[in-house]
Amino acid sequence: MPSSTSVTRDQRRDERAERGSRDGAWRNNDRRDRRYDNDRRRDNDRRRDNDRRYDNDRRDQRNNAWRNDRRSNDRYVRNDRRDYRDSRRWDRSSWRRDNRYDWRSYRNRHRSTYRLGRYYSPYRDYSYRRLNIGFFLGASFYGSRYWISNPWSYRLPAVYGPYRWVRYYDDVLLVNIYSGEVVDVIYDFFW
Repeated sequence: MPSSTSVTRDQRRDERAERGSRDGAWRNNDRRDRRYDNDRRRDNDRRRDNDRRYDNDRRDQRNNAWRNDRRSNDRYVRNDRRDYRDSRRWDRSSWRRDNRYDWRSYRNRHRSTYRLGRYYSPYRDYSYRRLNIGFFLGASFYGSRYWISNPWSYRLPAVYGPYRWVRYYDDVLLVNIYSGEVVDVIYDFFW
């Protein structure tokens, strides 16, 4: 018969083995659970990242579309501003040196063309004031009724963009009709 101590040792060994296998199983299950949890966390993180990226992409697309619209509008407005607020675009001296626009000698030969009649001011009590380049006129002074529709008939250069030749008493003004700024002046043009 085996001794009681040996049985107890064997029992203990068996119990330990059993416990170890149970602990090992538990550990293995725990590892599997952890792996599963980690995978789920990773998947959730990926989903969250993708969602964030998607949201950010959509937000960026909206913002870029808005920015692009704004930029194109700003560009359009800036170009307009440059056209009608920058009087330096009109070269005042070069056209005066060009023989095609020698209005003085043409006026001496065709006096009746420059005799237009009385100038009617847009305001009743307004009287003539000599205007200079850079002066801003009121809109009623450069309305279409005062435009010189065919500048070539007076040997004035054709104008472009926002500029118009305008009669102001006996003077001729080149006016930027968007801003009202006087860009060029010829005094005593008409008789």
